[in-house]
Amino acid sequence: RVQLVESGGGAVQAGGSLRLSCVVSGNTYNPNAMAWFRQPPGKKREGVAAIYVGGSTYYADSVKGRFTISQNNAKNTVYLQMNSLKPEDTAMYYCAAALGIATLDPFTVDYYNEWGQGTQVTVSS
Repeated sequence: RVQLVESGGGAVQAGGSLRLSCVVSGNTYNPNAMAWFRQPPGKKREGVAAIYVGGSTYYADSVKGRFTISQNNAKNTVYLQMNSLKPEDTAMYYCAAALGIATLDPFTVDYYNEWGQGTQVTVSS
């Protein structure tokens, strides 16, 4: 059974940094893509950053230049380094994994087969 477990969320002041981690466990699970999504209170889930098996990365415009997605295949872990955090980054952050062939839009929610439970990020002004 595949499991995605996020960690690293917390409360920080604007301008601060956090690093989220997502550990993927499960026998012979080799996703083609991993991504981070977030869901602010009362809003829809939105894509933040994605990384495909070949190493290509994608970012939402709102986080470009501030967030970095990376992966450590040996540890089956995907990271999201978040710098220069803003109050509008406050959300529940979810890790997601996809087995299928890459889509044109890396932030298509339905493309992702597995999801973590989420980790809360709160940024105060």
